[in-house]
Amino acid sequence: MFLSFFIARRIYRESEGGKRVSRPAVFIAMAGITIGLAVMIIAVAVVVGFKKEVRDKVVGFGSHIQITNLDAVESYETHPVVVGDSMMRALMNYSEVSHVQRYSTKPGMIKTDDAFQGMVLKGVGPEFDPSFMKRYLIEGEVPVFSDSISTNSVLVSKVLADKLRLKLGDKIYTYYIQDDVRVRRLTIVGIYQTNFSEYDNLFLLTDLNLVNRLNGWKNGQVSGVELQVRDYDKLYDVTYQIALDTDKCQDAFGGTYYVRNIEEINPQIFAWLDLLDLNVWVILILMIGVAGFTMISGLLIIIIERTNMIGVLKALGADNLTIRKVFLWFAVFLIGKGMVWGNVIGVGLCVLQQRIGLFKLDPETYYVDTVPMSFNVLFFLLINAGTLLASVLILIGPSYLITRINPARSIRYE
Repeated sequence: MFLSFFIARRIYRESEGGKRVSRPAVFIAMAGITIGLAVMIIAVAVVVGFKKEVRDKVVGFGSHIQITNLDAVESYETHPVVVGDSMMRALMNYSEVSHVQRYSTKPGMIKTDDAFQGMVLKGVGPEFDPSFMKRYLIEGEVPVFSDSISTNSVLVSKVLADKLRLKLGDKIYTYYIQDDVRVRRLTIVGIYQTNFSEYDNLFLLTDLNLVNRLNGWKNGQVSGVELQVRDYDKLYDVTYQIALDTDKCQDAFGGTYYVRNIEEINPQIFAWLDLLDLNVWVILILMIGVAGFTMISGLLIIIIERTNMIGVLKALGADNLTIRKVFLWFAVFLIGKGMVWGNVIGVGLCVLQQRIGLFKLDPETYYVDTVPMSFNVLFFLLINAGTLLASVLILIGPSYLITRINPARSIRYE
C-alpha cells in the first residue's frame, strides 16, 4: 500500500511539472471532475432552495395544519366551526405545536371607478403571527388585528394594487353577495409582495371581527384554526395525532371538525415540488457519468504513456494489483484536485447568488424573482463523498488494462 502511494505521488508531481505525463489528459480529467461537481452542488442547492422557498410561502399563507368544518373543504365560502379559548389551549398543549391562530374568510369583490377584481377577505385575530407578512411587506405596516372590533384596515398584494391602481392609504369599496349585497369601505395600511400568484391575486388580510360580522356568525364561530408545528418532518405524525382527537367531533352548533395538513390542502403544488427531486437525480447521474468517463480516458492515456514504467515494475517483481493501486492512487490525486476546484466554483456561485441575486427569474412562472439557493452541509458532504467513490469505482475496470501489459515488450516501449 505504501509503495503504491509513494510511486503514485511521484507520478503526480511529475505531471504537475509537465515532464512525462500528458498534461492535456490530466487537465481534461480534472476539468471533468471540476465541472461535474460544481454542477451537482449548484443543482442541489437550487432545487433545495426552490422547494424551501415555495413551501415557506404556501405555509406562510395557510400554516402547517388547518382545522375546519368538514362541509367547507371544497369552497372558499366556508361553513363555521366553534373555536373557543378551551380548544385553543388544548391545541397548544400538543408538544409539537408551536403556534395556533384563528381565521375566517369571505369571498367578495373590489370595485374602483374603472375596474373590479374578485378576492377573498381573510380575517385574523390578535394571536396572528405577523412574521411572514413582515418579511414580504414592501409598504406600510402590519397592524394588530382584532377579534372584538373592526378597524377596517386591510393588507393587499402589490399585484392587486397595480391592477386596480391603488396605493397606500387609499380607501377601497368591497362588495359581498349573500342574501343581499353588502358593502364595506376598507383602508389600505400595507402592501405585500410574495410573488406567489395563487395567493397574491386573491387574498386581502383584515380583522377577524369584520369577516365574522360579514358572515353573520355567532360568537366563537370562525372558518377554522391554523397550527404551526416545530418540526416539518413530523407534519404527518402531528396531523394524525390531532385528527385522532378532533376529527368527526361536533361543536355546539353541529359543525364537524376536519383536520388537514398543508400538503393535503395543496397536493398539486407539493406533487410538483416532489418531481423536482427526479430532475436532481438525473443531473447527478449524468454529471457523475461525464466525470467518470473523462477520468477513464485520462487514466488510459496515462497508463499507455507509462507502459515502460509498468514493465520495469513487473520485471522487479511488482504484481498487477500493486501496479493497479499505483494508478488508482494517482487517479485519486487528480480527482481530489478536481474536487477542490469544483467545490470552490460551486460553493462560490451559490454564495454569490445568495448575496447579490445574480440570476433572475420570472416570478409569474417560478414564484420567485431570483434563483433561490439553500446550502445544506449534509448534502454537500454526500455529493463530495459520492463523487469520489463513484469516480474511483468507475476506474477499477479500466485499471485491469495493466494486467495485459507484457514486461519484455513494455520495457522496449517508447
